[in-house]
Amino acid sequence: MADIVDTAVKAGSFNTLVAAVKAAGLVDTLKGAGPFTVFAPTDEAFAKLPNGTVEALLNDIPKLKKILTYHVVSGKVKAADFSLTQKSATTVEGSEVKIDASNDSVKVNDATVSTSDVDADNGVIHIIDTVLIPE
Repeated sequence: MADIVDTAVKAGSFNTLVAAVKAAGLVDTLKGAGPFTVFAPTDEAFAKLPNGTVEALLNDIPKLKKILTYHVVSGKVKAADFSLTQKSATTVEGSEVKIDASNDSVKVNDATVSTSDVDADNGVIHIIDTVLIPE
């Protein structure tokens, strides 16, 4: 296996996420011991943002870090751990994300988990279809 960053690079559908993680200086953190749970938006998820958003974030590193760390939860949380009773999780950024595991799918805020439980050496990745933006 590989760590979270290398796993995302190998998948090939997280080029924007990986570029953002590098720009924000979070590579060493996400290659660290962890474990981490990462809600990873695909390149298509980033493409749904308004034009110029990604470029603006790459020029505003504090805001970029805030958004990226909002996609990370400490610990290794597998899809089976999301239950009907767990309604939220605290992110590394400090805010909560809403978890909805009803209707045979898992939603994190407004994002749907398209693929869950992608294992990495230092955690787990859940692939999501929408970029999460902290309030």
